[in-house]
Amino acid sequence: MFGIDANNQTHRIGFILVPDFSMIGFTSAVEPLRLANRVTEQTLYSGMSFSLDGEPVTASNGVTVMVDGDLNDALKLHAVFVCSGLEVHKYCDKALLSRLRHMASHGTGLGGICTASHILAKAGLLDNHTCTIHWENLTAMSEEFPDLEITSELFEIDRNRYTCAGGTAALDMILNWISIQQGANVAADVADEMLHHRIRDGHESQRMELRTRLGVAHPKLLAVVGFMEENLEEPLSCAELAKQAGLSTRQLERLFRKYMRNAPTRYYLELRLNRARFLLHQTSLPVLSIALASGFVSASHFSKCYRELFKLTPSQERNGTIL
Repeated sequence: MFGIDANNQTHRIGFILVPDFSMIGFTSAVEPLRLANRVTEQTLYSGMSFSLDGEPVTASNGVTVMVDGDLNDALKLHAVFVCSGLEVHKYCDKALLSRLRHMASHGTGLGGICTASHILAKAGLLDNHTCTIHWENLTAMSEEFPDLEITSELFEIDRNRYTCAGGTAALDMILNWISIQQGANVAADVADEMLHHRIRDGHESQRMELRTRLGVAHPKLLAVVGFMEENLEEPLSCAELAKQAGLSTRQLERLFRKYMRNAPTRYYLELRLNRARFLLHQTSLPVLSIALASGFVSASHFSKCYRELFKLTPSQERNGTIL
């Protein structure tokens, strides 16, 4: 992929691509390593890519990528990053999980880019390690692996486990990794080459500020929406939301009508249903578990509300039924 393993000081890095992987996550991890070789004029890193069967892999954007071999060719690597994206639960292949466990037993560092933290968790390779995953998948992963320490950080480097939220978070994770191994100056030179003006710390938030996302500046309205997003599984009443923001319920309703063109109860319900829709598409959790994770006390009530908004039942949504 880049560089030649010219000496024993070269770090040999592998990338395992699963179908529908995130192209931006993959390239954001690969390019800093290539550029580290360029700015130092040394072969600090060599890289190879692999798929489950050695065949080309199509990313979620439809671009097909050639690979260097299959899982059996992933030998004598210092670190391996699994790259995934959409519907990661479909790609927890037994052969892949077994191969990752074998690598871990031989001291290979293991990383997960975007949703691939789920694959590492399924293989039991994140036990006793801090990890992260893309914010959309955070709830589902926490539900499936309740004993893991899963954060909402941009990335986590915990000993020889490296996980990130995907997208450009992979760039910052690898730049920090380069800084640890080669020094801050090399990492800064690589960032300059990529026109990346600031190397972000892992503790930075994955998502942009609520004010920017909503295009609203009213502090109390932002506070209420923040409370809603933090309490999807156990919804708060309008009275509780208003009290926490220092408003009356009537003031709360006026704010939502003015800025959000919606009633607070309806806005909150749609937040919860959109979270449920994502879980239906991106996880294999039972419908009842998804209902509970989205703040519904019964599957029947969940199904009724879901159908009213999306014109499909949750089961039809999951099965791809078109009415």
